[in-house]
Amino acid sequence: MMKTRILLVEDDERLAKLTAEYLHKNDFEVLVEANGNKAETRILDERPDMVILDIMLPGKDGFEICRAVRAQYRGVILMLTARDEDFDQILGLELGADDYITKPVQPRLLLARIKALLRRAPGNPVVADESAEPSEPAELSFGRFRISQATRSTQLGDDGIDLTTAEFDLLWLLARHAGSILSRDDLLQELRGIGFDGLDRSIDARISRLRRKLGDDPENPTRIKTVRGKGYLFSKHDWQ
Repeated sequence: MMKTRILLVEDDERLAKLTAEYLHKNDFEVLVEANGNKAETRILDERPDMVILDIMLPGKDGFEICRAVRAQYRGVILMLTARDEDFDQILGLELGADDYITKPVQPRLLLARIKALLRRAPGNPVVADESAEPSEPAELSFGRFRISQATRSTQLGDDGIDLTTAEFDLLWLLARHAGSILSRDDLLQELRGIGFDGLDRSIDARISRLRRKLGDDPENPTRIKTVRGKGYLFSKHDWQ
């Protein structure tokens, strides 16, 4: 079986070396790029399974790189930042990153986050997901909307919807519980294995992106509804 390939875009030579060695020991193939100006080309040419992308880089920063490649690159993007600022995290997610993690990070936590992100990534060799429920449906339909777990594809009418791995996972989870309210804590526990700390806005950012892609009115959404003080509800209706 081929090893999962990770491109680590990090200009701190010592940190990159230590991270790469740790991931190598855990059976990943790791490529390293220190220059932001070269990272975009390498991502699109080499098509790694995952990109771990630092924000502060010489040349283009991580935000610019993420924005440039997201439409063409279907792999997982994990943003790595030394700044624990809400703005950085939300901007990264708005640009299409699948998740973020703040430096310094314990290697075991980084490894756990990598495996969690790769677990649902289509075609990834790490992951035959033994945690998947055998009774879970392979496809769900609501009016003109269809979402398939088997092919990890989404369609509204005749149009396919291009989603990142994290966006698909969130939309599938909401659709699987259509008509029920899921709290931010429910969603974070299921998708990232962490509870809601009252500050994390990653779910809100992804909901905002999903609404735009699904043609939902951002001022008065009817397809993915906000239930004040409780969470989000995927409507069984309003898909005509």
